[in-house]
Amino acid sequence: MAFTGASPSWYTPDMKLFAQKPPWYVAGLAFECTGCGVCCSGPAEGYVWLTDKEIIQIAHFLNISPTEMKRRYVRRVGTRRSLKERQDNHDCIFLVPREEGGKKCSIYPVRPSQCRTWPFWPGNLTSPEDWALAGLRCEGINRGDIHGLDEIEDKRRTTGH
Repeated sequence: MAFTGASPSWYTPDMKLFAQKPPWYVAGLAFECTGCGVCCSGPAEGYVWLTDKEIIQIAHFLNISPTEMKRRYVRRVGTRRSLKERQDNHDCIFLVPREEGGKKCSIYPVRPSQCRTWPFWPGNLTSPEDWALAGLRCEGINRGDIHGLDEIEDKRRTTGH
């Protein structure tokens, strides 16, 4: 119901919540990171946006200064900062080979929020079809524990891109 002019005295902004349709994933979504590294891999160019706090955390983890961290591992994209990628395949600079095959993140404990919130990004949550498309690339989608609506929404809002 839309009101024109002044709202009736009984109408409160909280009532707007009743008119909103819940998201299609209201019952939650299954996801379990398998550590495969596909989400961090090319072939296309991508961006992992960084905050100043994340630069400092990664630098501390690597035991280098934030200035050195930026010089070695960060690129400017307009007014923002992103992790560098390998030139030959567009993999994240911190994606390294595993001894047993495959790849892994070498800064996993301090990975940026954009990485922590995968796959609960707005573009993947637009529709069940978009979620399924993400699942074609990511083997962790639709397996493992169910993540509840509150957690999904928190990660969707937190994502750094």
